[in-house]
Amino acid sequence: MNLSHFTRRAVIAAFAFSSFVFPAIAEEPLTINVGYAAIGLDSRPYSEGTSAATARAGEYLEKEFAGDPNIKIEWFFFKGAGPAVNEAFANNQLDFAYQGDLPSLIGRANGLKTKYLLASGARKPLYLAVAKDAAIKSVADLKGKKVAYQRGTNGHLAAIKILEANGLTEKDLQVINLDSAGTVAALTSQDIDAAFGDTALINLAEKGNAKVIYTTKGDDPRYGRNAGIVAREEFIEKHPKITQRIVDAFVKAAQWSSDEPNRAALFDLWHKSGTSIPILEEYFKNDKLAYRNSPLIDDLLVSQYREQGVKAKEFGLIRREVSTDGWFEPKYLNTSLQKLGLQNFWQAYGANGKPLGS
Repeated sequence: MNLSHFTRRAVIAAFAFSSFVFPAIAEEPLTINVGYAAIGLDSRPYSEGTSAATARAGEYLEKEFAGDPNIKIEWFFFKGAGPAVNEAFANNQLDFAYQGDLPSLIGRANGLKTKYLLASGARKPLYLAVAKDAAIKSVADLKGKKVAYQRGTNGHLAAIKILEANGLTEKDLQVINLDSAGTVAALTSQDIDAAFGDTALINLAEKGNAKVIYTTKGDDPRYGRNAGIVAREEFIEKHPKITQRIVDAFVKAAQWSSDEPNRAALFDLWHKSGTSIPILEEYFKNDKLAYRNSPLIDDLLVSQYREQGVKAKEFGLIRREVSTDGWFEPKYLNTSLQKLGLQNFWQAYGANGKPLGS
């Protein structure tokens, strides 16, 4: 078919116009699967205590992509915590996830191709509660006792470090592997003597069914727990711009979660998880929101993950050495901080646990 010069120009113009007006037709639908290594009370699809929990409850990711009909956000909460997240990553079922330090290091040691993008829930305290009638007064008194915690989680490694600081090892205890719900039931019935955990134990103590005898809060920050947002390398490489927007959304959630005037509203938002507001108030008592909700990949965080890797191998939690070299990917976080004018919003800490510049 022969087309006149004018006709050919008209066809080209029409094609260009249709491409400009209807770009979404050429875009492939994309579902971004986001995991969370915890779950709310009664299996509610929410959590608390982290900026990632804020991002979920406040729909920060959904709002970021509200103008992109082909992009959908799906959240998945895991009763099996970090180990279950690793399994989902291994099966390419997740693109991003909130996960604690030990399980993410175990995943790396086992060959999972992920990158650590920003902190979320770093510096979380750990609590030690004992049965209400137990005569246990200190960590040292745990020797020979039945003590529960969930193996393979960041609470597991933190508990081991606390035991070590008090002259004990796991072999000195009768360790019972229980999730949060199982721990509450066993401690209430006094089938165990003690347990390591967090808000669930605070709640149990408030009801008079247990006694909290120790917390890492106010102690050496290196005894605490760390967590962050990790992502599949393949997703990052394929969708760098979308990855940036995901990080932007998480940083916005971290900023809102760090502003002290938002404290009451923050706890109300986290209450979607089923954890009561008084328990959240106690959990964050005497802590600045910005300290607990910082997204920074600072020297303290990096040194903690390196130490956790060494300790995990030393304690037999992983079979091979794990390196964090090249794992941390701060460029997306740094871009977000600059874009949002937050370069000096959070305090960075040194490997010694002290604020930099102090």
